[in-house]
Amino acid sequence: MNQLPLSLADLRALTRIVAHRSFRKAADELGLSASTLSHMMKTLEAGLGVRLLHRTTRSVSPTAAGERLLRRLAPVLREFELAIEEVNEYRDLLSGTLRINASEQAARVLMKAALPIFLERFPQMSVDLVTEGRLIDIVAEGFDAGIRLGEAIPQDMIAVPIGTDTRFITVASPQYLKTHPVPLTPDDLPGHQCICIRMPSGKPYRWEFSRNGQSLVIEPKGQLTLDNAEIMVDAAISGLGIAYVPEQTVSQPLADARLVEVLADWCPRIPGLFLYYPGHRYIPSGLQAFIEVLRESH
Repeated sequence: MNQLPLSLADLRALTRIVAHRSFRKAADELGLSASTLSHMMKTLEAGLGVRLLHRTTRSVSPTAAGERLLRRLAPVLREFELAIEEVNEYRDLLSGTLRINASEQAARVLMKAALPIFLERFPQMSVDLVTEGRLIDIVAEGFDAGIRLGEAIPQDMIAVPIGTDTRFITVASPQYLKTHPVPLTPDDLPGHQCICIRMPSGKPYRWEFSRNGQSLVIEPKGQLTLDNAEIMVDAAISGLGIAYVPEQTVSQPLADARLVEVLADWCPRIPGLFLYYPGHRYIPSGLQAFIEVLRESH
């Protein structure tokens, strides 16, 4: 039988290069030189007889063949890492890397309590926290867990609540409301300048409201579209329109009257943040420990 030209080291190197879109950043993570990684990939491509990566002077990205290879083989690498993790349970101290994919909001929540406690309690553990707006397949992309709002979590995942429920609320500045009538129902919003939200997919985000069993979904219209909640808050404070944002992002502007909440009775509480992970496979001991810390700190 011919020897396969692909090793676990090659696969791990390929996944990190594609994840970082950079040989240098992947090399830093793996403790290798960028030239070594480049040589590994050229040798791998020669052995397979197909190009796996597009290379330019500024970036690197997978070819169609590279994407397909990663999609099929990434679970193999993950199973290998889990096998090593099971052996780690026999060590006196936990070690290894916990990979978590989270929204920016969720990452900020972790930084306040859970992460400092976890890293202090388990000094041989490290955490690779990736923040992005898009909802990904955490299994296919090699993450141990994800953190998102409850309504966004896939149904086949086990979810652990982090903290309390949350609200999305509509706010505007007193300056804006001096020159525009206060909306009394969501149906009044089409007559206003709304600060629109663009999703990572590029699609506009629809505003959802509910009161006394009645639900309304509004596609806001306005001159300004943004993709960051904190910048949306700044825009609302500047009087550029009505924003629809997580309540915790406007607690201080509401307290010092730079912003005013409108349509408050149309903005009920919804399930907040959850850590989630697949329930059909072995749970790494590092993730189990992290979940315990989350429960203690929230």
